[in-house]
Amino acid sequence: MPESNERGSLTEAVYYILLSLYEPLHGYGIMQRVGEWSRGRVILGAGTLYGAINTLLEKGWIQGAAGSDVRKKEYVITPLGKKQVEDEIARLRERLDNGLRVTGGDAL
Repeated sequence: MPESNERGSLTEAVYYILLSLYEPLHGYGIMQRVGEWSRGRVILGAGTLYGAINTLLEKGWIQGAAGSDVRKKEYVITPLGKKQVEDEIARLRERLDNGLRVTGGDAL
């Protein structure tokens, strides 16, 4: 699963994975939280999730949580990962603000 498109925006799945890791969480917990927060729109299969986790570990956006159980490995977001989330929120805010400005705010 690519973590961003050519312009640097995060995919929705990666965005939710990173958000879910602001506190230590294991893979199954990530899948549940992402499904809940997205109201069932984003469903992560195990293969997709663990592929994304490996990529995020390689990029240094997440890391294994201290004291994590080997059988139920937990992950947590790093400062670099938080920067990615903050950049994505700013990008989405700009997109929303421009849309509301152009439509006169009637979109909501």
